[in-house]
Amino acid sequence: MPFADHMQRNRFELKYIIDERCARSVRDFIRSHLVHDRYARPELAWAYPIYSVYLDSPDLALFNATLSGHKNRLKLRARYYDENPAGPVFFEIKRRVNDVILKQRAAIKRDSVRRLLAGAPPVHDDLLDPNDPEAYASLEQFCHLAHVLNASGRMVVAYTREAWNAADNDAVRVTFDRRISGSWFDAAQPIVEALRSDRPWIRPPVEDGCEVILELKFTGRYPNWMRELTGSFDLYRVTMAKYVNCVLAMGPRGPGLHRHRRVHHIRREALV
Repeated sequence: MPFADHMQRNRFELKYIIDERCARSVRDFIRSHLVHDRYARPELAWAYPIYSVYLDSPDLALFNATLSGHKNRLKLRARYYDENPAGPVFFEIKRRVNDVILKQRAAIKRDSVRRLLAGAPPVHDDLLDPNDPEAYASLEQFCHLAHVLNASGRMVVAYTREAWNAADNDAVRVTFDRRISGSWFDAAQPIVEALRSDRPWIRPPVEDGCEVILELKFTGRYPNWMRELTGSFDLYRVTMAKYVNCVLAMGPRGPGLHRHRRVHHIRREALV
């Protein structure tokens, strides 16, 4: 099925860390309000994998902005969903302005990814749809920010996502993210190797006994049923940045990492 972009560009995101037992109960609760995401895969328990190359400066400015809890911050990442050489890679700018999430992204041809991540200027033919002016503007902004920050690919972050949406629109969305994993990105490799899913993953600890990240996402008004959900299950919002957790787990790889945890058992494996 061709990949269509249904991203929420302006939204609120509320994060919670829960265990699998709670996740099953939350799933039962939301069934009367939402349906499975269109890309859910039955063989993965109605989930799908997500891979993202996070960009950062040599002193890890974006990592440290998140770690310090800056209210206004951004992320630069290249997101993909499989190893298909013909499949798109989405260059994304994700900004947080207080509690509001703002997103821009552009679908890029995989053959262009290595050149763009190396700092080359974008051209229209880098796009999956060269005639999409909005996508090209997003790509130009992405490349400009990467240049200003001297940011390059640092870490591949991966996980499986079980997603639920409103039946007739994408204004309301609930996701369950599992098996959070990280691996250093090697820009010197051919792009097929640099983006492969079978790689040396580490899995950072999330919280004792709780390995599911629940996210409630909505545009506009906070749905009453979401308020009822958080109250019924006694859920408390948390700050949980997957990129930060993975860098902390991997240990230092440059002068910008102020503190770290080491994970010793790293093995090459596929996420799914």
